[in-house]
Amino acid sequence: MEIIFRPMTADDWKNVSEIYRQGIETGNATFQQEIPTYTDWDNGHLKNCRIVAIKDNEVAGWAALTPVSGRCVYAGVAEVSVYVADKNRGHKIGHKLLEKLIIESENEKLWTLQAGIFPENIASLKIHEALGFRKIGHRERIGQMNGIWRDIILLERRSKLIGIGQ
Repeated sequence: MEIIFRPMTADDWKNVSEIYRQGIETGNATFQQEIPTYTDWDNGHLKNCRIVAIKDNEVAGWAALTPVSGRCVYAGVAEVSVYVADKNRGHKIGHKLLEKLIIESENEKLWTLQAGIFPENIASLKIHEALGFRKIGHRERIGQMNGIWRDIILLERRSKLIGIGQ
């Protein structure tokens, strides 16, 4: 089974948002509880570094970056989002998407990628750590979801090619 990776377009939104919905429903992928409109999602994410994985002519997963701040000193820092469709989990698609996202982020001169992951999301933690992310903190009761306070593990990957790591 061949997987093709290509830039995400607005035409992918129907499939991307469905995969996002599946992630929301797990209760361990995001604090987000509703799928945003494409316009809201588009405005919140970097215009580059948006990738979809295509398997059997369907979007099997996606990855994108969100700026962590509007301040110019943080222009090289972004937060990672990687989502895989329910039926495609366990096939290394998330790993490959994150791998591609790292390469694209460095091509765009980003020097730090970060991720906030629920401790219960073991698969995501393993994928990030396998690709050079390190745990830099545990944020206790950082936000509420469905009335329950949740923790996140904060991870970071510093580029060895861009910025201070070079």
